[in-house]
Amino acid sequence: MPITLATLATAVGGTLVGDEPTRSIASAATLETAGPDDITLVDAGDKVHLLAKSRAAAVIVPSGTGPLDRPSIEVADVHASFAAAILAFRPPRFTPRTGVSPHAAVDPSARIGVDVDIYPFASVGPDVVLADGVTIHSGVRLMAGCHIGEGSEVFPNAVLYDNTVVGARCIIHAGAILGGYGFGYKAGPDGYTISAQLGWVELADDVEVGAATTIDRGTYGPTLIGSGTKIDNLVMIAHNVRLGRHNMICSQVGVAGSTTTGDWVVMAGQVGVRDHVHIGDKAILGARSGVSSDIEPGKIVLGEPAIDLRDRKLQLAAMSKLPDMRRDLKQLASRVAAIEGSAGRVADAA
Repeated sequence: MPITLATLATAVGGTLVGDEPTRSIASAATLETAGPDDITLVDAGDKVHLLAKSRAAAVIVPSGTGPLDRPSIEVADVHASFAAAILAFRPPRFTPRTGVSPHAAVDPSARIGVDVDIYPFASVGPDVVLADGVTIHSGVRLMAGCHIGEGSEVFPNAVLYDNTVVGARCIIHAGAILGGYGFGYKAGPDGYTISAQLGWVELADDVEVGAATTIDRGTYGPTLIGSGTKIDNLVMIAHNVRLGRHNMICSQVGVAGSTTTGDWVVMAGQVGVRDHVHIGDKAILGARSGVSSDIEPGKIVLGEPAIDLRDRKLQLAAMSKLPDMRRDLKQLASRVAAIEGSAGRVADAA
């Protein structure tokens, strides 16, 4: 339903600037997609000029922006207020708790807590423990001995191999696989023999695992993910890895076996980390960095191989000048050749 600007300003906790309080707004959209009946957002004063290309009827802006070419709502936190605006037009869908579906396959030995939802066609194996408030969506496979902590949610078609441990308030997105065999083999005369796969995967509290991400079990003990760590989609975490607390692991990162990290580590997209290295507290690995040795705490690195960000920027600056340097070198070589030729002729004449 459309909402007036005055009502919307109250809903998002802002101040309406402009003389159109009764203007009707149909929805909220980004600058690029907003139509003539929508409200949009500009999150910084130096981006206000982008508004000129938008068809939006009104805009949410930071406090103190001042009058614009259309009505605005000034707020302290643009993104929080814009999210509130979206929710005003598109309220979230709340699904009532449904309990254990008769169409789910739940082993009789599984222990199910209070207020647990298990959707149709989920599979809960022997000796699985589901704490209070857990949600298991359709197509999930929980193999024998898994433990899922209070309030955690496992989205459709995720697979948790046997003995996987998940803490409280964790989110495991669709298609994730926890506890698959580690990629470890011993070469022999007749080929490769797989190494021991006797460990498990363990997530601490408040961990999020993205869609289609894989975390391999340890060889003899756990592969550990520290509390508060957030792992994006399409990430590969190998066997025996131990990630610290509050790490941010972005999409397409690959972490090889037995690597460890401290707390508050950030790995940007497509980072690759070799086995048996340690990444110190609050280190930041820039996108597509290739890490082949330990990274000190607080260090920011970039490149392949990953080096200090400042040094990498100097390298990139030097590389950008290579075409000019090559041209200058060819010119100098020609001049040297001409000078040497002239000197040779003078010597011959003497």
